[in-house]
Amino acid sequence: MPDIVCISPVDGREVVRRPAASAAEIEAALAAARKAQAEWKRVPVAQRGRILSKAVDAMLAMREEVAPELAWQRGRPLRYGGGELGGFEERARAMIALAGSALDPIVPEPKPGFKRYIAREPVGIVLTVAPWNYPYLTAVNSIVPALMAGNAVLLKHAAQTLLVGDRFQTAMDQAGLPKGLFRTLTLSHDDTTRLIGSGAIDQVCFTGSVAAGKAIERAAAGTFAGLGLELGGKDPAYVRPDVDLKHAVENIVDGAYFNSGQCCCGIERVYVHGDVYHEFVDGFADLTRQYVLGDPLDRNTTLGPMAQPRLAATVRDHITEALHKGARALIDTRAFARDKDGSTYVAPQALVNVNHTMKVMMDETFGPVVGIMKVRDDDEAVRLMNDSPYGLTASIWTRDMDAAERIGAEIETGTVYMNRADYLDPGLAWTGVKETGRGATLSRVGYESLTRPKSYHLREI
Repeated sequence: MPDIVCISPVDGREVVRRPAASAAEIEAALAAARKAQAEWKRVPVAQRGRILSKAVDAMLAMREEVAPELAWQRGRPLRYGGGELGGFEERARAMIALAGSALDPIVPEPKPGFKRYIAREPVGIVLTVAPWNYPYLTAVNSIVPALMAGNAVLLKHAAQTLLVGDRFQTAMDQAGLPKGLFRTLTLSHDDTTRLIGSGAIDQVCFTGSVAAGKAIERAAAGTFAGLGLELGGKDPAYVRPDVDLKHAVENIVDGAYFNSGQCCCGIERVYVHGDVYHEFVDGFADLTRQYVLGDPLDRNTTLGPMAQPRLAATVRDHITEALHKGARALIDTRAFARDKDGSTYVAPQALVNVNHTMKVMMDETFGPVVGIMKVRDDDEAVRLMNDSPYGLTASIWTRDMDAAERIGAEIETGTVYMNRADYLDPGLAWTGVKETGRGATLSRVGYESLTRPKSYHLREI
């Protein structure tokens, strides 16, 4: 079997190498999961919650080790690395707390002589296929609610973040989860598609590219497995003339460049009303120039390398194409010494004079570059925001909540933000439209795909 290898974007060294699971190991994991799940589904929800709360505690106890691991594996600066566990804890504890009410039976209006209700049954075995960009946050969205709902979980983590899978396994084992109920498997892409196509998986939860999502759909065809797919994004921001400009600049810059722009819901394009366009652009460029591109293990670094050379190459390609088509760069990348062709280190960039013939405004770039366009009014902003094959989030920057709701109703997106971006509220459904995928995680809605309804229609004699 081929080895799965993590190569560090920091300096190209090999971080970890693991043999892919054999067919026998995969079969054994499936058998153990089926056996454990049959018992786990009988465990009261409150007791499941106590066990999983211990798993959260065990994960948080690893915080000091997690930050440098993330820096080496995927390049996130050390100063931010441990913060991901804060979001992990928020989502995990919220989904544990929600489970009781989300899994309660649905009881229709009383009918004399009958007892009627709809129970929520676990689907069985859930396969979580997690990405590298937010390896704890994306995985927890399905792992904790799947287990709370009474399922077994198999986790296939990205090659770039293999050690994160180990952390999840350690936390679950320390919490005392039944043996086999949760298992991290090291799998190749081919192994993963074969597993999905085997019919042994009841629900797949995947975060990744559109192409990979389509491959998963093809693999699952005919198995009747459920699919939750969070795929590509090209999330827009719209800055209205009544905006708090300082707040908007600070937060849109952060939303565009945090994690080197490698965020599912990061801001990739900005539409600014003409009344505040020039002031916004000047403020945006000034703040962008303050980033420090460098070694993520240096506490002074605010922008680390991208996770892989091919990802950095995509960003440079999008920028180059836009410049050839007439865009203008606001940032002199010569001020960022580490930014060199072929390197994983990419300077932050903002482009003006852009339009929708350019890849930087239409294709998912997933890196530290943003295009900024001037618009006349709300209608033009909505038209441009909707001119995309994707629809994960959109943000509106204004002091007028009524306007934000009115505009939000017209935007084809899964989440509408006002005066914030790049954040998941565990009390709200996380979902997308168009090529961003299907299904939802988080909130009460997130439990629906992890359970199946079972009706009880009981007649008294």
